[in-house]
Amino acid sequence: MANSEGLEPDNSFAMEHDASPALPRAAVSGAIFRDGRVLLVERAKPPLMGLWSLPGGHIEPGETAREALLRELREETGLSARLGGVADAVDVIRRDGRGAVLFHRVVVVFYGVAEAGEPLPASDVSAAMWRRPDELSGLATTPDLARVVARAWALHSSRPPPDDRG
Repeated sequence: MANSEGLEPDNSFAMEHDASPALPRAAVSGAIFRDGRVLLVERAKPPLMGLWSLPGGHIEPGETAREALLRELREETGLSARLGGVADAVDVIRRDGRGAVLFHRVVVVFYGVAEAGEPLPASDVSAAMWRRPDELSGLATTPDLARVVARAWALHSSRPPPDDRG
């Protein structure tokens, strides 16, 4: 598991989204591919505002991780996808100046293939684009994005998702 610290903590985000921010919570993201490119979204809300990342978000109670990713993908881009397997699990931990945990997310990263259509940014996304996995340098991204995309691309290239949905 990778540890993705590195952005300044934002207490308002932790307090707005968690009653107990120090407790780890599950989230999902997806390296969704089409024609050798990965789908990237630009975050429109703090604490990741302005950074490029993979589509995704929290898991609702009673929702499976796969269902959560497919829902988040639809909400953020209007796209649907066929999901393959899990590419990685990434810990996102924010701490205050004393080192106390403000919030902790364990993000399960899937890989998959986008179905027809073009992404239309919505929800908490300000922009979306397709980019080759080797063309991520120079973008302002979330920590570990290039590493996670490279891992997902390698898995996707060796084991593309089955024809059934999610």
